[in-house]
Amino acid sequence: MKTLLVVKSSLFNGSGQSSKLVQRFADQWRRQNPGGRVICRDLAADPLPHLSAEAFKGFGLAAEERSPAQHAATLFSDSLIAELKQADAVAIGLPMYNFTVPSTFKAWMDHVARVGISFEYTESGPRGLLDNKPVYVFAARGGHYQGSAADTQTGLVRTFLGFIGLNDVEFVYAEGLALGEQAAAQALTEAGEQIERLAA
Repeated sequence: MKTLLVVKSSLFNGSGQSSKLVQRFADQWRRQNPGGRVICRDLAADPLPHLSAEAFKGFGLAAEERSPAQHAATLFSDSLIAELKQADAVAIGLPMYNFTVPSTFKAWMDHVARVGISFEYTESGPRGLLDNKPVYVFAARGGHYQGSAADTQTGLVRTFLGFIGLNDVEFVYAEGLALGEQAAAQALTEAGEQIERLAA
């Protein structure tokens, strides 16, 4: 049974444009995989705690050495990594807030990056430990940033995903959503056409 992990990071839950785009992809994926399973991680409906020093220290301890709080934080991190491991594909809804990723998505990244679990350091540099799989990122933005120095998201997300072993990453951009109804409609139409092609 194939599994799709959907990560939504819009502050507006399902009403955010990035959430609508990633949900559209998930719906298409379901039609293409009628026996498949979709795991949805909505970071607005169920926000993650930001990584604390105590939790971070606990990641490096043996289970019997962890405090109850460190044990709980490690189990939580383990569950997020397990979702990634179970998935055959990952779809991320990613709005741009103040030229970067939402803080909730950064928290997700911090809990997923675990030395010895999702990546390791070697003599030749870091190596991702997760099995590679397709990752689709649906980036919704008020202005036009793709290919410019102001697009700090694309490089960050590609680098992070590659760091944990996920190198097959494709972005679908919906830009100019705050530049009037016509511009927004055109951007969403083009993004929707890309989604149809990807899901097929």
